Amino acid sequence: MKNIKKHYHIKATAEDIFTALTNPLTIEIWSGASAVMDPVAGTEFSLWDGDITGLNLEFEAGKKIVQEWYFEAEDGIASDEKSIVTIKLHDAGNNTDVELLHINIPDEAFDNIVDGWDRYYFKPLKELVEE
Repeated sequence: MKNIKKHYHIKATAEDIFTALTNPLTIEIWSGASAVMDPVAGTEFSLWDGDITGLNLEFEAGKKIVQEWYFEAEDGIASDEKSIVTIKLHDAGNNTDVELLHINIPDEAFDNIVDGWDRYYFKPLKELVEE
């Protein structure tokens, strides 16, 4: 199991970024895929047409999101392996430092996860909110 910690500098308010990460219609705009998201602790979520699924653990509006991500084993059966994603938004007016901590990533998924955060998650999100 591996962990990653990254920072993304986005020219938008923390509130706008929080909305882009938690509103299913906005998620669908920047991801290009269906999303199920309710920013309430204890609810399940689904992103990228179900490619990413998990449980919402904690929300602090405009500041923090904590989720448990589920993984599938190679045979397609749900695995007991779960990872924790924490996104903290450090607001500096019209700029925000997004701090990502993703822990307990299965070794075989690590490279895809790192690439996914950069290419498919934060790049399109940043393009949307910085318009």
